[in-house]
Amino acid sequence: MRKYRLFAVISAACICLSILYSLVGVSQTSQSQVLLSTNPPLEKILPFEAGTDRKQSPVTFKLQAVDAGGKLLTNALIKLQISTPPRNPLLTTDFPIVEGTKLLELEAAAPNGKLEFEQMLPIRGNYQIQVNVSPLVANAFASYQQTLNLNVRENPVKYKFFAVIAAILLSLGLLGGWVIGGQEEIKEGEIAPQSVRLLLSALTVVAIVTLLFINITAEVAEAHGDAHSPKNEKIAPSISQSQGMEVRITGNKLATVGRLANLAVEVKDSTTGAAIKDVGLRVKAIALEDNLTVFAYQGFPNSEGKLIWQEQFFDGAPHKVEVEAISLPESSRQFPAVKVAQSMEVEGIAPPMYIRLIGLFYFTAIVGMGMAIGLLIQHRKELPVRGN
Repeated sequence: MRKYRLFAVISAACICLSILYSLVGVSQTSQSQVLLSTNPPLEKILPFEAGTDRKQSPVTFKLQAVDAGGKLLTNALIKLQISTPPRNPLLTTDFPIVEGTKLLELEAAAPNGKLEFEQMLPIRGNYQIQVNVSPLVANAFASYQQTLNLNVRENPVKYKFFAVIAAILLSLGLLGGWVIGGQEEIKEGEIAPQSVRLLLSALTVVAIVTLLFINITAEVAEAHGDAHSPKNEKIAPSISQSQGMEVRITGNKLATVGRLANLAVEVKDSTTGAAIKDVGLRVKAIALEDNLTVFAYQGFPNSEGKLIWQEQFFDGAPHKVEVEAISLPESSRQFPAVKVAQSMEVEGIAPPMYIRLIGLFYFTAIVGMGMAIGLLIQHRKELPVRGN
């Protein structure tokens, strides 16, 4: 009898656990979420590369806010924040100042539940995209938040360049170890054989040239962008009026690498000052040095007739921000496109000295490895001779 009771208790416990597990599974999967797609696909995305002739373009991000059934949430307000990959002191990227910072903050209305924008990604690594979705109409749906991850691989060409440089440095070290480890008589009055002295002299010259290169590159990084002044660029005015409508772009005119710059566009009635919401806005941030679009967005102003965003200009070169106000097909307000623009001076920050010294340490270590191999080869050649 006890066996049957024990069996009944165990069976009841298993049934309760299975029901609880199924309920937990439903609660975890049946919830609103944000779907992300990119163009190009994730596996083909490459980070920004300065000073290249290769054609570059920003990544197109497409976000969709959907409910538990996969249906788009209409009349949504989407806030997003893109964070760059965290710092790695031992393996830095091309823009170490950008690591572990905010790249973009954008708040935009999504009437159809979709948000699309373009953004250039400056470095390799794992980007985090924090998305908050809330209803424009009160209590239309429950607000929610989701964090998306985007892993950008390094450009394969850089691995090839590194392999070539490492092979050259390893060969130099191997040659040095071979020369130093070789048997050569020391003449009277000499502290080392002539071949060793020549090798040490060459290494001294290389060290001096390397230190000069480090200092010069630091100065060039600080002066980057001076050769291309935004004053020579013809850009649209920051305020423009057309058919009783005023479009104005405001925000920071001086940006710093590693920090967000505040930008905003306001559309209002030029007579009454009332906010105008039934217009479309096309936003572009362009790097003047290469005429390269680093950010683009097409959307609508908020209830106050404004579009506000924060953006980091990661390349220390002049930029300009262009905004074009366009009429919507379904709107009664029809007008020719109105364009405003603002130039951006970007202050570049040279990487800390220790970052450049880490690179020098790696190169020196490769030379040292080659030298150790050369010495080991010479040492093994001497062993049979001494044995005889």
